[in-house]
Amino acid sequence: MKSFKLSLVILAIAVALFLVLPNLSWAAEDGAAIYKAKCAMCHGPDGAGKGTAPAVKGKDAADVLTKGGKKAPHTAAFKGLTDDQIKAVSEYVKGLK
Repeated sequence: MKSFKLSLVILAIAVALFLVLPNLSWAAEDGAAIYKAKCAMCHGPDGAGKGTAPAVKGKDAADVLTKGGKKAPHTAAFKGLTDDQIKAVSEYVKGLK
């Protein structure tokens, strides 16, 4: 019976950590990983632009991601990002050279 209770406590802790950790700012994905996964395919790995996608080097991506721009068809694809993730991508893009 003690091992059953211990198993339940461990399971409860595991579930709590699974739910809480992704929401902590220090556990969030970094901007580089998000950019590489969601942006680089169109804007290029260095942010120089590619095809019809404009260069994003040194720009503040947060406004485009949250408010859209004249030509921001991709904005809807990023609605799942948290404010912290958008900020991380924006900071990463500002640092591209």
